[in-house]
Amino acid sequence: MLAVLRHVGALRLLCGCSLQQAVLAGISSRALGSVNPATRKAQLLAVLAAALGYFVDLYDIVLFGVVRVASLRELGLDGAANTDWGIALLNLQMSGMLIGGVFWGWFGDRYGRRQALIATIALYSLANIANAYVSSVEQYALLRLLAGIGLAGELGAGITLISESLPRRLRGYGTTLISFLGLVGALAASYAGQWLPWRTAYLLGGGAGLLVLLLRLQVLSESPLFLRERGLPGVRGGEGLRRLLGSRRLRRRFLAVTWIGVPIWYASALFVNFAPEYGKALGHAQPLLVGEALRWQALGLALGSGCSGLVSEWLRSRRRVLAVALLALLALSLGLMRSDGPERYCQLLFLIGLAQGYWTVFVTLAAEQFGTNLRATVTTIVPNLVRAATVPVTLGVKLLWPLLGLVSATLVIGGLVFALALLALRRLPESYGRDLDYRD
Repeated sequence: MLAVLRHVGALRLLCGCSLQQAVLAGISSRALGSVNPATRKAQLLAVLAAALGYFVDLYDIVLFGVVRVASLRELGLDGAANTDWGIALLNLQMSGMLIGGVFWGWFGDRYGRRQALIATIALYSLANIANAYVSSVEQYALLRLLAGIGLAGELGAGITLISESLPRRLRGYGTTLISFLGLVGALAASYAGQWLPWRTAYLLGGGAGLLVLLLRLQVLSESPLFLRERGLPGVRGGEGLRRLLGSRRLRRRFLAVTWIGVPIWYASALFVNFAPEYGKALGHAQPLLVGEALRWQALGLALGSGCSGLVSEWLRSRRRVLAVALLALLALSLGLMRSDGPERYCQLLFLIGLAQGYWTVFVTLAAEQFGTNLRATVTTIVPNLVRAATVPVTLGVKLLWPLLGLVSATLVIGGLVFALALLALRRLPESYGRDLDYRD
């Protein structure tokens, strides 16, 4: 009971309660540190601005999967051409996120986390507004690439800023709130994409992004650790990627962190975006709709993201939560490939979403595994490298599909993905409660 009260108290402190109230809720002042009201307000506003941006970010990322069939059909593509161009546009968006991940990671370590958060949301919001007015698939492709570049910087810069701004006792709760609200954005996209005309759905996402941009310009402050790092003599930011590539120890750690997240997007890219194709391959009597599949998965993701972060805090461990979630996701993916109808498929997608909620702990782990001089680079590149892994995943499935069938091809690629993720987790040390004021 005392442990529960302690964690409830941490959430109350993050949301603005007094230090006395937090102590009564079971948190010692030693664990929290001395936080004045002005600092607490700045921390809360930073969490809010980052969380709302991630809401729009995930809305925009998943929206294409929901409107893919309808939008490409309106542009004159149907049948196999719709599927082939759907894969191509998804891969362009994810490739843009990989390019943007490298750029915004460098940008965040060189010029600041705040500047990265402002620039990224401006780019992808404008790209999504323009996406509402495309008249050809070539225009669609260009704007998906540009949107992907912009979307790439949102999560990494936000998680870095929050991790460096909050006391270590509240760090996990801050990232949990960001992740939860972001995944609610994915749920919102499932409804918007199904209920609204696809062009209107893109306008809604772009307009919401511009509103969050205005909020950030007003309330967002720079990370104190970044400001301290920049003030050190002889320190020049933006050299994170070169240090990562130049050090075998850092490079191995970076790759290990990345592989842990790949199963999340393996499941999302295949089981949601191509739900209609899986329904046919599994012999379902009724067709599967992407919007319906996404809605169930996003609901599970939103709940799972909150639960995984809280459980990680209660267990005081990142690795244990990640191990259980990976094994659960593996088992559920196998079960999905044996589903006998749309209803069962969506039920399993909800459970898969719950397991995928380890994304919260995953992005927190990425921030905790590296020093201040590399943190923005790593936490921006890693999520986008994970998302970009959908390119080889989908291409691998497409290559094996004619030889093995869709279901068997999915299982072969999935076996490789999960084996590498579990092996990578074994190589990483526990990072819960680590002091982040250090250099690599």
